[in-house]
Amino acid sequence: MANNTHDTSASSGTRSREDNPLLDFSGLPRFGEIRPEHVTPALDVLLADAQAAIDHALDPHTPATWADVVEATEQATEPLSRAWGIVGHLNAVADTPELRAAYGENLPRVTEFWSSVGQNLELFEKYKAIAASEGFTALSRERKKILENALRDFRLSGAELPEDQKPRFMELQERQAALAKAFSDHVLDATNAYAYIAKTDAELAGLPDDVVQAARQAAESAGVEGWKFTLHFPSYFPVMQYATHRPMREAMYRAYVTRASELGGTYGAGKAEWDNTAIVAELLKLRREEARMLGYRNFAEVSLVPKMADSPEQVVAFLDDLANRARPYAEKDWQELREFAAAELGLTQLEPWDIAFAGERLREKRYAFSENEVKQYFPEPAVLGGLFKVAEALFGVRIRADEAARWHPDVRFFRVENSDGSLVAQFYLDLYAREGKRGGAWMDDARSRHRKSEAEGGLQTPVAYLTCNFSAPVGGKPACFTHDEVITLFHEFGHGLHHMLTRVDELAVSGINGVEWDAVELPSQFMENFCWEWDVLADMSSHVDTGAKLPRALFDKMFAAKNFQSGLATMRQIVFSMFDMRLHIDFDAEGAGSANELAREINERYHVIPQASFSRWPNTFSHVFAGGYAAGYYSYKWAEVLSADAYAAFEDAAKLADGSVLDARTGERYRQEILEVGGSRPAMESFKAFRGRAPTIDALLRHNGMAGAPAQ
Repeated sequence: MANNTHDTSASSGTRSREDNPLLDFSGLPRFGEIRPEHVTPALDVLLADAQAAIDHALDPHTPATWADVVEATEQATEPLSRAWGIVGHLNAVADTPELRAAYGENLPRVTEFWSSVGQNLELFEKYKAIAASEGFTALSRERKKILENALRDFRLSGAELPEDQKPRFMELQERQAALAKAFSDHVLDATNAYAYIAKTDAELAGLPDDVVQAARQAAESAGVEGWKFTLHFPSYFPVMQYATHRPMREAMYRAYVTRASELGGTYGAGKAEWDNTAIVAELLKLRREEARMLGYRNFAEVSLVPKMADSPEQVVAFLDDLANRARPYAEKDWQELREFAAAELGLTQLEPWDIAFAGERLREKRYAFSENEVKQYFPEPAVLGGLFKVAEALFGVRIRADEAARWHPDVRFFRVENSDGSLVAQFYLDLYAREGKRGGAWMDDARSRHRKSEAEGGLQTPVAYLTCNFSAPVGGKPACFTHDEVITLFHEFGHGLHHMLTRVDELAVSGINGVEWDAVELPSQFMENFCWEWDVLADMSSHVDTGAKLPRALFDKMFAAKNFQSGLATMRQIVFSMFDMRLHIDFDAEGAGSANELAREINERYHVIPQASFSRWPNTFSHVFAGGYAAGYYSYKWAEVLSADAYAAFEDAAKLADGSVLDARTGERYRQEILEVGGSRPAMESFKAFRGRAPTIDALLRHNGMAGAPAQ
């Protein structure tokens, strides 16, 4: 553990800047050199520099102008954000005890700094003076939007609170940050801790060969006999989907849904100190206190201030409307699944660990194909080639392999170029699941586009992290992706395009910065639609053994099954979204009921599938308790309305031209009106500029097979 007393002399700072890779912003991060012991010294320097810039901005002799206050502050704080972003990224993808300790030690310092900036009334007054000055009208649209956002964020950060309340408000921010980190750590630890060791061939029955190979390889790496299955999704879900050995499915299901709870130890995936129940309750209590200090009725109102939705009531009404439309389809899906399981599989009582298994069997019978059959047509090289070809055809760019220092040998690096070869952006691609890597899939920014002076280097091009958790290659063959994983990859690349193709030169509204949270999923969900186009899939498929393209007959079966159990999937998302909203509207974290009891209540009200009595899924709901989606999980469905309607423009263009949805003219308009403008204007303005009107829900319902009455 580093000493809390640090030498901040000029000579020490100079040595730190020369020797510490976290203080080198001349190019890409030096991942091969960054060590946990670099974190604290780097933050000593960066926090001091940032604070000095804030102090200068606050000096009475510093004029209240864009250049002297906003720009100067931004230039001094961006290195802090970039370095801390690198540390946070490594903490998520290459966790070690030493790095976790360094991150945890410095998290309160970074949180305290940003809280103090947000609460600084003098700085708030400087920003207000700029907004009220004669020079405001001469500012660009982007800079006006930045000021508007900043004034809003000052208020949400407690700048207008009485001075005697600000220390408590800062305590709330620091404690929430610490709790979110602990929540995430517990989920990762509980996931890593569990293993099901299969000893017999009977336990392997039904599992795809590559899954069995991966389990054998995992067992050998762990020095155990048999086959090792874990709760990491590429290992866990195929068991749920294909394993005919019911006791194995049950054991792994119970372990999965009780992770990071008081039942984790009972089912083999936890320790008492990993139980997130108390963290959930405390987070909710602190969020409610924060909302009331700011003058809001609940935290949901606070969360929605920077979003498109006007009020919690509007979000609840949206979700209720969607639930009413989807429920008849969900009821039909559930009835069909139970009848099939009883008649064909002998499962008269369909348990939670049977649902994915029975669903896959029903899919195979009804549509005469399995997901594993489809998977063989999507080896990684073909999928990446197809994905890049879509982006190139639509947006006029080229994507090429590039070189950079990496945090793991599996990571790849690419550059995005204009047609003339000039650099647009770069991105890291980290595709495979492994221990020490947080589950899920996400895009994050390594740095954002920013135009500096020529003396400072000119244009800073954006760099993105694209992270997934797919199965790694086994048996000397390339990794093969399920169609769902292909969709996930397109989704995250859509986020990446939003970040990388921006033409905005101002950091605070460049790329995804400044975009309303409930609109940020538009570009990601938009890209998913191309995964259901024959021309696209045929061009990005190559059977891992034969090299054959995806047969049209198999694609037709896939497309026929596209909305298989879409009613159930929609209700599941509504349960997550409504649970999140209710938690932050009217749930009393200090009352008699628990968050898990609320989850069961919401499930009973909305879903048609009963929830297992032992399920503790809220204890791993990282989106809400560790990922910035508090009172915002509805964003996925909200933005899906926008993305489906946006994609309909490409469908319309294809019909008019009797051609492909990869229409370059429509792609150019989409790039200009959605991707390039980033957060420089309200998302609704961008949507209307592209579509020519406000969004409607019609395309979403059509894409999900819920445009009419459920087929009998």
